[in-house]
Amino acid sequence: MRIGRFTFTPSLVPTVATLLALPVLISLGFWQLERAEQRQAIATAYETRDQRLTIDLNRDGVSDSDSQPLNAGARGTYDDDRQLLVDNQPHRRQTGYHVLTPLHLEGRDEAVLVDRGWVPAGDRRSELPDVAVGDSRREIQGHVDQGPPTGLRLGGIADGETGWPLRIQYVAYDELEERLGYPLLPVVLRLDPAAPDGFTREWGPAFEEGYGPERNQGYAVQWFGLAAALVVIFIAVNLRRVTADDAEG
Repeated sequence: MRIGRFTFTPSLVPTVATLLALPVLISLGFWQLERAEQRQAIATAYETRDQRLTIDLNRDGVSDSDSQPLNAGARGTYDDDRQLLVDNQPHRRQTGYHVLTPLHLEGRDEAVLVDRGWVPAGDRRSELPDVAVGDSRREIQGHVDQGPPTGLRLGGIADGETGWPLRIQYVAYDELEERLGYPLLPVVLRLDPAAPDGFTREWGPAFEEGYGPERNQGYAVQWFGLAAALVVIFIAVNLRRVTADDAEG
């Protein structure tokens, strides 16, 4: 391809490498932007917690498209036999899980996933925490959102995992309904920090370790910058000035 006094003649190997690497870099940039939005939503929800509407999950409808986090109450019984552990959830530089326990709602066919908080992981991958809660009637309070932030959604929610509690990589309501055997509300109820039957619950913007939304935005800029640099390098290595001999040919 002739571009003024230059020709652009990309060879096979650089072209293939660029086509493979560029979408990955761009995806990582957008992933970091998504994480930044999640962290900012946590901060905003905390700051406006006293101004939120309060809903009754046994009576009121709720949608995964609700943009404003809502305070919520619920009555029902926990499914102690089918609990979920959201994997790769660090807390204060320690690895662990968020415990999601389905609560069968009185007067409804659906259950709601209750985030009972964070627990540390065991010394070995095969060691799962004891998250038993029993199945007596509960009346609980908290707020609803889309649950703990997760990484890139590659593969299924629990590839290679069996038994209960089930270790999952992210929340996908359709797949969880198939595994649980009953319908779910499309939200997660974060249990109030003062409520019993929970674990570590710091729903506020605890970003003291430097992992606030600004850091994720910075990472996004870096990934997009690498993508742009890759394009520039690809063009530069395949761009050649037309010489007099080339022009005569």
